[in-house]
Amino acid sequence: MESMDDLRVTECTRCPALVDSRSRIVNGTGPEDADVLFVGEGPGANEDEQGEPFVGRSGSVLDDQLRIVGLERANVRITNCVRCRPPENRDPTTDELENCRGYLECEIDRLDPDVIVTLGKVPSEHLLGRSVAVTKEAGTLEDVRIEGTPRRVLICVHPAATLYDRSQEETFAAAIERAAELADVDGSESGQSRLDGF
Repeated sequence: MESMDDLRVTECTRCPALVDSRSRIVNGTGPEDADVLFVGEGPGANEDEQGEPFVGRSGSVLDDQLRIVGLERANVRITNCVRCRPPENRDPTTDELENCRGYLECEIDRLDPDVIVTLGKVPSEHLLGRSVAVTKEAGTLEDVRIEGTPRRVLICVHPAATLYDRSQEETFAAAIERAAELADVDGSESGQSRLDGF
């Protein structure tokens, strides 16, 4: 029996391998009217344990960068393409991504964010429906129809990439800064400053 209560999936048995490897379903966190939605790939060990996305080392990297650009974690929503931890942290399969897609689309629809930020290759390819060279394309904004509604998707490298490759730090920082600008968090209320960006 599969069910989604508000933005939470409470039961789901569509992916047998993930049902076996998870200890819980990891739902998105953050306000249900957040302007920015971050989409990761899937839960790792820390996330599976704590029931929250991006709580390990890559979560700290993300939190630090959000603070720098004036976004608070409490004001953004963070979710994943799949809500259950794949065994050995392998990439989710095409079937697993498809099985969980409806939950993600429902969350996006309910949230109606100004911008969706894809963290890494899997979520970028999943939402854009094409191959993505994440490092090269990070910071690129694309218009995509999700469930028939136009959405702005900003490609970003995964925060963990900065832990293994220092040169990714700037790429990551620049993309997160762009997300903040798109969500207009600099707090400027005047329409003029917003139009200058176009």
